[in-house]
Amino acid sequence: MLIIVAPGQGAQTPGFLEPWLEDPQFAGRLDWLSAVAGLDLAHYGTKADADTIRDTAVAQPLLVASGLVAALALFPHPADAFGKIGAVAGHSVGELAAAAGARAITAEQAMVLVRERGKAMAHAAAATPTGMTAVLGGDPEEVQAVLAQHGLVAANVNAAGQVVAAGTLEQLAALADNPPAKARLMPLQVAGAFHTEHMRPAVDVLGHLARSVSVHDPRTPVISNADGRVLHSGTEVLKRIVSQVANPVRWDLCLETMRDLGVTGILEMPPAGTLTNIAKRALPGVETFALKTPDQLDEARMFVDKHGTPSTIDTSPTWRLLVAPTKGTFVREAGEEGDTLAPASKVGVVRSTRDETAVTAPHGGTIVEWLVEDGDLVSPGQPLVRLHPEAVPA
Repeated sequence: MLIIVAPGQGAQTPGFLEPWLEDPQFAGRLDWLSAVAGLDLAHYGTKADADTIRDTAVAQPLLVASGLVAALALFPHPADAFGKIGAVAGHSVGELAAAAGARAITAEQAMVLVRERGKAMAHAAAATPTGMTAVLGGDPEEVQAVLAQHGLVAANVNAAGQVVAAGTLEQLAALADNPPAKARLMPLQVAGAFHTEHMRPAVDVLGHLARSVSVHDPRTPVISNADGRVLHSGTEVLKRIVSQVANPVRWDLCLETMRDLGVTGILEMPPAGTLTNIAKRALPGVETFALKTPDQLDEARMFVDKHGTPSTIDTSPTWRLLVAPTKGTFVREAGEEGDTLAPASKVGVVRSTRDETAVTAPHGGTIVEWLVEDGDLVSPGQPLVRLHPEAVPA
């Protein structure tokens, strides 16, 4: 199984788009997304220095646009991608690129959201002096206890031994004076405490905009930053994109889900390297490919062909499909084939050793076919039931 991932803020480096912009088609597509973002992304991706592209309002649109345009270079016929990609995931702001790649939202919608996300987060960061520090190594329980002692939040949990603490500069200074045993601290060059309550004003801005965004159920499963669950509802994808701004990124749980899905290959979109490096340590035996320059495209397509398998999601169904959000035991609560469910009806739960997750039918419909039995063990993204949509009265 192939999973495509998109990196988050901090992955950008000066000049990383230089070789890509030698392709007129790539340059033209980037110009279009630049117009939507209201930024000269070609300039920022080629000529701007590290301090300039560290600016949240610049870095975030630059990352999302780069990933989307590179995806079109990798898949000249985008429909081909849906027969080869098992799932997509994005780290933090990369989740917008993943959502657009899965067709839950359009590229233009993604660029408007990331434009306003970057500006709102930069504004929120300016309100209070905050920051982030990577905590590398140490006992996980002790690390969490020390962070709590200082009032800090584990804003990113990337993998075992890779936690990013976030909070006020005073709290981070206290952590530096009293770090967890056997842990190494690395202050990060970021504008503020992302993925914490300090970003709540940005959530309000995005939430207001999201009410006007039309969504589609993704054509490829999306693995959520919040908890590693597999999403097959466009509404839920958008809801989580909004809320993740002020909530921790659990990339460690995303990696667990990739393992549960049976991933064999992970391909990272540019500016690539960060997520594939994490995967090499966390998922031994899984092949990775960091797509950094266009001269790698032929090799990347060979990687896609090697690991690609069709998605479990039919790309042109006449029915709706509900899938398992996580692995566990499915406990059925809905009726028999032929029964009609109201919108938002609960069809069952998936119970795991960690928690219990409800499975609902957002749009309702008639049960066409149960694909699992009550008490079956299910994997993330496994189809559970087919529903025929009900006609909406005129």
